[in-house]
Amino acid sequence: MASGGKGGHSSSAFYTNRLIHEKSPYLLQHAHNPVDWYPWGQEAFDKAKGEDKLIFLSVGYSTCHWCHVMEQESFQNEEISQILNDNFVCIKVDREERPDVDKVYMTFVQATSSGGGWPMSVWLTPDLKPFVGGTYFPPEDGIYQVGFRTVLLRILEQWKRNKAALLENSQKILSALSARTDVGVRGEEALPSSKEVLTKCFHQLSESYDEEYGGFSESPKFPTPVNFNFLFSYWALHRSTPEGARALQMTLHTLRMMAYGGIHDHIAQGFHRYSTDQRWHVPHFEKMLYDQGQLAVAYSKAFQISGDTFFADIAADILLYISRDLSDASGGFYSAEDADSYPTAHSKEKYEGAFCVWTAKEIQELLPDPVEGILERKTVADVFMHHFGVKEDGNVNPMKDPHNQLKGKNVLIVQYSLELTAARFGLEMEQLKTLLVKSKEKLYKARAQRPRPHLDSKMLASWNGLMISGFAQSGAILGKQEYIDRAARAAYFLQNHMFSVNTGKLLRSCYRGQGNSVDKSSVPIHGFLEDYVFVIQALFDLYEASLNQSWLEWAVQLQHKQDELFWDPKGFAYFSTEAADSSLLFRIKDDQDGAEPSPNSIAVTNLLRAASYTGHKEWTKKAGQILAAFSERLLKIPVVIPEMARATAGFHRTLKQVVICGDPNEEDTRDLLHCYYSTYTPNRVLILADGDTTGFLYHHLSFLSSLEKKGGKATAYLCENFTCSLPVTSSQELRDVLLA
Repeated sequence: MASGGKGGHSSSAFYTNRLIHEKSPYLLQHAHNPVDWYPWGQEAFDKAKGEDKLIFLSVGYSTCHWCHVMEQESFQNEEISQILNDNFVCIKVDREERPDVDKVYMTFVQATSSGGGWPMSVWLTPDLKPFVGGTYFPPEDGIYQVGFRTVLLRILEQWKRNKAALLENSQKILSALSARTDVGVRGEEALPSSKEVLTKCFHQLSESYDEEYGGFSESPKFPTPVNFNFLFSYWALHRSTPEGARALQMTLHTLRMMAYGGIHDHIAQGFHRYSTDQRWHVPHFEKMLYDQGQLAVAYSKAFQISGDTFFADIAADILLYISRDLSDASGGFYSAEDADSYPTAHSKEKYEGAFCVWTAKEIQELLPDPVEGILERKTVADVFMHHFGVKEDGNVNPMKDPHNQLKGKNVLIVQYSLELTAARFGLEMEQLKTLLVKSKEKLYKARAQRPRPHLDSKMLASWNGLMISGFAQSGAILGKQEYIDRAARAAYFLQNHMFSVNTGKLLRSCYRGQGNSVDKSSVPIHGFLEDYVFVIQALFDLYEASLNQSWLEWAVQLQHKQDELFWDPKGFAYFSTEAADSSLLFRIKDDQDGAEPSPNSIAVTNLLRAASYTGHKEWTKKAGQILAAFSERLLKIPVVIPEMARATAGFHRTLKQVVICGDPNEEDTRDLLHCYYSTYTPNRVLILADGDTTGFLYHHLSFLSSLEKKGGKATAYLCENFTCSLPVTSSQELRDVLLA
């Protein structure tokens, strides 16, 4: 058991609190703290009001490194726990389970402190209004930071002496936050010009671009799939210009450098959360589902555009990791793997990256065989270590190892190209490739013997949606039916476990149960806006990949429900939450594309796609109203919402409807479909007009009945606003039309 912080010790075996009855892996991690935790809910609220006590709200997630640190130092400390239990009502929230609660109070923390992050620590009045907040606190005072114990005692003193002033101040803060987060149309805002928004967003990204290592910051460096999506789209709209060429170069170079870097797991596939340094070398080692889903799409599109199989291999690498390590038997996808793990089965303390890093000695012992056919007497380990930058005393900069947990360790990074490594050792290229593949297999088997990091087996509708898109789009682009089938399995999982036929609503989360079962919370958490938009996007992607119209029908049904639950008819755009939850102080409209795109950004494109499939013009109007609501941000700093900036082009230019008439089992139809899938063009939808499978589409799009095969061959039509022209019967003709 981990020990408590300074001044007290505890063993979790002695304590059990209310969180033991929860399903969230994060809440269960705290179920044996001596802190008397409550889950977010009425029981805790009533206690705070009834006893006139302040609320201490702690928000985090199960794979959060600093959440683990604060738990060990403070929440397992008996003396600090006693202060909390005697004087506060303590509420623990899983930010991934309740993003609505997290966003409200993170908005407060970011507005009143120097930043935000997790664990998030916020003190609330009994009526849930925040007045003090921060992130991680050490247990005791240090040179640069006040300790958690001191903060608790100071807040308690203020509550006793200055309650009236504190309550008044919290109301002022709340009013200011509510005004600050009020996104909407105030008057006659014109729709922003697509050309102006795209140009400004491109230049803002270009100015922040790292020419040497790629990415859009120095350090830390995060994968930014929303930026890749924007730049691919910008390139497609400006192919013949220097700006278009630069947009493509920035994207492909960044994706290549990320794949070479330590942020990419070269042994067990997938990508870590972010890099702590400029060159993508030393990562924060947790792996998140939402990163894998978006990056699979980015690498597949990079292959689609460039034809370079390097990018296709990385997409396949990501999807292998998900299929093997983050997949539930039910078909759903788990949320994450932790950064921390035990170095050995006998270790008492977890270290960040312990599962992933290597000493030079370990590699030498695993790869001792001499390399045959070269003049120098070298072992396989010598070649491997040279290629992946392994050093005898470790390759991690001490400045990137604040806890001294990676000393003497190596994070694998592709230090040299295959050509340079082959030349250095006098190897044939195929010989080197075989050597590296077999070496990685040996290291994978050795790593499998180590204690695995904690798995967050929570399954979220939104993140499952992003991963379905990853499998569906990759399957279509790479021509891999097994990926499309995997996407369909996950969609059936959502339909069976996270959707109510009676209410038409999505659920937010469910959990791995015993055996092959799926568990749900006793008090279900209904889906938020992000769940709807990411699932709808996934279903559109899956329809285009599989041509199964049932996915399209469900997407349209969910779009109607999304409008009903979240649309703001006064200020336009969608709220992130339903209006029914009285425990939320205000409703937010996310206005930033971060690790995940903001729901309103994706909603614009979803609405345009839905309108193109159904002819429902109200959805096109709603898409324009969202752009109007965010017009100020789009015109001033579009770089913070590049996905919405990209969507302005789809709105102003209208989406191309590519209608293919033919039997998908026939070769001529398959050729046209392959052309569609293998050609990158943004702002388009695919419709298969097959007499056996177009009942839903014919019902909505009467113009389809006038389309037919030409000369008995499968025929593609390019349509805009339901008016079709340019029937073509060959793949080359279709490609020319798509790229025109």
